[in-house]
Amino acid sequence: MRRVEAVVLGLILALAREGVAQRPVNVDDLARVRDVSDPQLAPDGAWVAYTVSVPDTAKDRDDTDLWLASWDGAQQIRLTRSPADEHAPRWSPDGRYLAFLSDRDDPREVDQLWLLDRAGGEPERITDLAGGVSDLAWAPDGKRLAIVATDPDPDARAPGDTSTRAPTPIVIDRFHFKEDETGWLRAHDHLYLLDLATRAAARLVPGDYDEAAPSWSPDGRSIAFVSRRRAEYDRTGNYDLYVADATPGAEPRQLTTFPGPDNDPEWESRAPAWSPDSRLIAYVQGGPLALLYYGVQKVAVVPAAGGPARVLTGALDRNVLSPAFSSDGSSVLFLLEGDRVYHLARVPVAGGPVEPVVEGPRALTDFSAGRDGRVVVAGSTTSAPPELAAVEGHELRAITHQNADWRREVRLAEVEPITVRSRDGTAIHGFMVRPPDYQPGRRYPTILRILGGPVWQFYHDFSNLDWQVLAASGYVVLGVNPRGSSGRGEKFATAIWAAWGQKDAADVLAAVDWAVAQGIADPARLGVGGWSYGGILTNEVIARDHRFKAATSGAGQGNALMGYGTDQYVKEYEAELGTPWRNLKSYLEVSYPFLHADRIVTPTLFLCGDQDWNLPLVNSEQMYQALKSLGRETQLVVYPGASHSLDKPSHRRDRLERYLAWYGRYLGTAGDGATTR
Repeated sequence: MRRVEAVVLGLILALAREGVAQRPVNVDDLARVRDVSDPQLAPDGAWVAYTVSVPDTAKDRDDTDLWLASWDGAQQIRLTRSPADEHAPRWSPDGRYLAFLSDRDDPREVDQLWLLDRAGGEPERITDLAGGVSDLAWAPDGKRLAIVATDPDPDARAPGDTSTRAPTPIVIDRFHFKEDETGWLRAHDHLYLLDLATRAAARLVPGDYDEAAPSWSPDGRSIAFVSRRRAEYDRTGNYDLYVADATPGAEPRQLTTFPGPDNDPEWESRAPAWSPDSRLIAYVQGGPLALLYYGVQKVAVVPAAGGPARVLTGALDRNVLSPAFSSDGSSVLFLLEGDRVYHLARVPVAGGPVEPVVEGPRALTDFSAGRDGRVVVAGSTTSAPPELAAVEGHELRAITHQNADWRREVRLAEVEPITVRSRDGTAIHGFMVRPPDYQPGRRYPTILRILGGPVWQFYHDFSNLDWQVLAASGYVVLGVNPRGSSGRGEKFATAIWAAWGQKDAADVLAAVDWAVAQGIADPARLGVGGWSYGGILTNEVIARDHRFKAATSGAGQGNALMGYGTDQYVKEYEAELGTPWRNLKSYLEVSYPFLHADRIVTPTLFLCGDQDWNLPLVNSEQMYQALKSLGRETQLVVYPGASHSLDKPSHRRDRLERYLAWYGRYLGTAGDGATTR
């Protein structure tokens, strides 16, 4: 048994011996679980900086603070307590300072760069840039930082401006012109060199492009970054690696020429990694450009001086994330995605087989590798919320216990791995959650929850607290990874290419068939629901299958023609479906739910934020209007000011309460007319 799981089991057994009654999980627990993330090992390896995010229900926002943990886990120190967010902690090379980003004290509510002296005192604000700062990287000499700053909004009013003049018109001339949470795409993100002594910031490279993910060479001479420096860059996701001298106004050199995304900042949060000798740069090479996010990502290295790149994980048909060199430069550590898991692995720089470092039923989300070979990871399991752990050999030793008190208080339902066979015999993997007081021999109301993505999956992690709340309310919950999901290779993911709602709908329905055949699910009380692509596939399922008595479709779509030009995916539409005027048939095939809305009989609750530009509200409005026109039982819930992710705790709570009310109205709970097999 892995050590982290043993610790969790030990806590549960101790509670049983002490006779302490654990309570069921409920909606209030949405505000209790802490998100522990972004571990950063200090240069001496003695401390780990990290972030803890918890909903602040009074201010109705998530509050993120900086913490320190000693390497042995004995000391936990909270560094910040302001009501603003503090995030992205980064150690200075000598370990004295922590730089971080925060919107505290900024009237424009944009992030600025701050500096915290570990010798004592309050954090000091370093920048005052109108567009804010989104990323940072220390120079090896500790005297400069590379930062990514956004152009100011040309139409933004100055703080304190109370004039009643009408806003100026918004003029758009870009191909890709909108993005969720960002809004209209008129500004660019640029790289700057910031001198700490003078506080002066100067542009690193010229050009009206976006730059991202800065990374200093260990010798301090160069900065690597990611960009699309080409004509019509908005029409492609073909990011490349560049390197420039660490001098303002330097001309960048393009390092990669792969016809696909290299270290795509939309998917890869970590900057390219330099080898200790400054000769190589490790990064994530995406799949072929034509496959979009369906393609499998690989670990690659490229010479910093120029030359052909080498793929180190070419034999793996699995995604990778966050490559980083080992302290001696002989291997590259990275996160490796598998079936329902994310593990830590390494591969020799000279080439060779991939070696697992940390395995098991868990999902690691991040790691930090120190100069002395120490490694700390962030991750969770289905029974343990996010925490940090030190890697010792192939085992984990807990460093933080931010969620320990909450975990001792509640009784969680077991999340069971399941495998079912789809209609054509394909094995489909996923999970089932039964009510904590489940009684064999009884059939239960059952809810099929569908993942977003589509290229994503349900993991052995703690990201689905709503499953636990539904189970505690008496429902069996099914969550499976249909074709189109990640974790099982490129062929499995591309099986739904331009054919949404066909094979993947059959796959998720197979889980329902299985649960009914096992005598677990009550066939007369079945529900379904999901968010994002989960909402899209929910619409597909209820248009094709009449057995569901309740559905919740969140931020979904039923008509792809409505999506083209109104959301942020124009590049993806044209690559996968083509343009509507040339490939109308493709759009009609994936618009089955709206074009066959008259076949939907399931009472359906539609939900969406009115500022969602990922899958805009108009899509949910259209499906709602169609069902209302048909006289079906339906309701539309609009969250004011909300983007795709619903970042306000009150909105997330309201959503879960509405799920419970809607399913309760049409399915009842376990005690309402429960049937036996």
